[in-house]
Amino acid sequence: MNMDYAARVSQADTFPKLLRLNASEHGADIAMREKDLGLWRSFTWKNYHDRVRAFALGLYDLGLRKGDVVSIIGDNRPDWVSGEIAAHAVGAMSLGMYRDALAEEVLYLIDYGEAKVIFAEDEEQVDKLLDLADRIPSVRHIVYSDPRGMRKYDDPRLIFADDLAARGQALGEREPDLYDRLVDATQGEDVAVLCTTSGTTANPKLAMLAAGRVLRHCASYLSADPKGPDDEYVSVLPLPWIMEQVYALGKGLLCRMKVNFVEEPDTMMNDFREIAPTFVLFAPRVWESVAADVRARIMDSSPFKRALYDYGMKTGLAATENGERSAMADAILFRALRDRLGFTRLRSAATGGAALGPETFRFFRAMGVPLRQLYGQTETLGAYTIHRPDEVDFDTVGHGFDDGIQIRVDNADANGVGEVVARHANMFLGYYKNPAAAAADMEDGWLHTGDAGYFDKRGHLVVIDRIKDLAETARGDRFSPQYIENKLKFSPYVAEAVILGAGREYLAAMICIRYSIVSKWAEKNRIAFTTYSDLAARPEIYELLQKEVEAVNATLPPAQRITKFLLLYKELDADDGELTRTRKVRRSVINEKYEDIIDAVYGGKPKIDVDTIIRFQDGTTQRIRTTLRVVDLGQGTGAPMSVAAE
Repeated sequence: MNMDYAARVSQADTFPKLLRLNASEHGADIAMREKDLGLWRSFTWKNYHDRVRAFALGLYDLGLRKGDVVSIIGDNRPDWVSGEIAAHAVGAMSLGMYRDALAEEVLYLIDYGEAKVIFAEDEEQVDKLLDLADRIPSVRHIVYSDPRGMRKYDDPRLIFADDLAARGQALGEREPDLYDRLVDATQGEDVAVLCTTSGTTANPKLAMLAAGRVLRHCASYLSADPKGPDDEYVSVLPLPWIMEQVYALGKGLLCRMKVNFVEEPDTMMNDFREIAPTFVLFAPRVWESVAADVRARIMDSSPFKRALYDYGMKTGLAATENGERSAMADAILFRALRDRLGFTRLRSAATGGAALGPETFRFFRAMGVPLRQLYGQTETLGAYTIHRPDEVDFDTVGHGFDDGIQIRVDNADANGVGEVVARHANMFLGYYKNPAAAAADMEDGWLHTGDAGYFDKRGHLVVIDRIKDLAETARGDRFSPQYIENKLKFSPYVAEAVILGAGREYLAAMICIRYSIVSKWAEKNRIAFTTYSDLAARPEIYELLQKEVEAVNATLPPAQRITKFLLLYKELDADDGELTRTRKVRRSVINEKYEDIIDAVYGGKPKIDVDTIIRFQDGTTQRIRTTLRVVDLGQGTGAPMSVAAE
């Protein structure tokens, strides 16, 4: 652990204490930026602290006390992190909710946490809460930051964020030392954050996190991947996710790197480029999307540019395999590409939350992006392993941050594969209102992760898949669905994929096309279509995707090759429960929801008629009537496609 950071935590072991310390010592330095109406607004540490102080005293004036719960929902904004730290300052616990959570998901979390105050960014989020009416009786106040569209409401629970701050400032004038007394009373081992788990099988649990433990773990992380006040970070991952809590709050407060907030999700990459951060953390789906977009743009470019790209990528990949960089590839391709993406100043880059396919990993490393893999769980306060800069391996997640991280593999088979089990000094404090679940997952301080993995010859941890997702065909061939899915998703045309085959004679795949790119390809090739479902049913699209599947098959052992595939009539969607909010596949939901389709694939049907209703988030519905074609690749050997005519 870096002793400077460890000493810092000993000085201030809660978020409010550390923010106050930063404001007193570095008040004029920039802490955050937010893009608003096309302009970047800067907030100093003093601005940050003043907003938190005003919010905290306002909450106190509303009756919030130690042990209460404050929920937050909306986009990543300065008022989100200010509201969260303000809740901690009065001894309350914060509970973040994903901005795209549906009403029933919001209801579950508010009801389970018995939240008394909710910070809701804007009209969209307020509508969700007001639509729940008397189903959320614990909620006394709803604080909104964006006043647009709010005049039509007269609910007495509503309060404008600036009015809450004004209320707090007035209380502060009456009792000048109250805020400091409240902050002094916060303790590092008290529960500060209720962090939702991924919820791949059921409703998410709420992991109880102590702020002091988060900060000490961030100090451990910074010893393996140092950051400081000169570093720039763009906060684009959901703030309810443990890793964004670590970066935007824990590390942001501890090492004082500047945290930048984009204007809208749709402007993310443009805003990202304007900042040109020195560090980036993206989830695998974002790295996959960026890679797909780059490859799609190249497809639309001139033959000369495509030839340069092909040569540069081939040269760059070859150099990367030898642990080197190609100056030629950098000059003709990668330097301009990094500039276009906003990667020019990157000194560190990471991926975490799920496995990233080796092909995507190689793509960015060849580009000169210093990408490294992280691994961890909510219960371990996020990541606890990372590659060392000179030991990056596409197939591993590296080593523990420091000697305090303990990792072992239990119940290993003859190949050394077993369950990954981990512990360190700064674990979670259990699950909120669910001690039985914590007792089931923990043993003598060790977390049973549920992941299958092993150590390679260099001591790197290799994580294969969830143990419950590792499967075996009827012929006894073992396979990892996630590994094959990640290979498929390197294709710019594939958004999601689900590999089937447990207990069956062979592997099959359900593939969701990446509509934004496949539609451009179709337009360029003069293929008429109307909707996603219509495009996915086109024979030309099946031919296009068959080439991608066959390319993946060529890299796999015969027993793990895809024998049949189909293109699903819709995208997998978290709103339908098919994915978690962090985009992990909920396999049990998929197997149940698409049971008839799966049975038809393995029943030998060359085509499957579908007549179903899709319900959208706004309550509207659409009837889908289409025919899914089942492509038979001859048991993975690349035999001619067999497709029934409609």
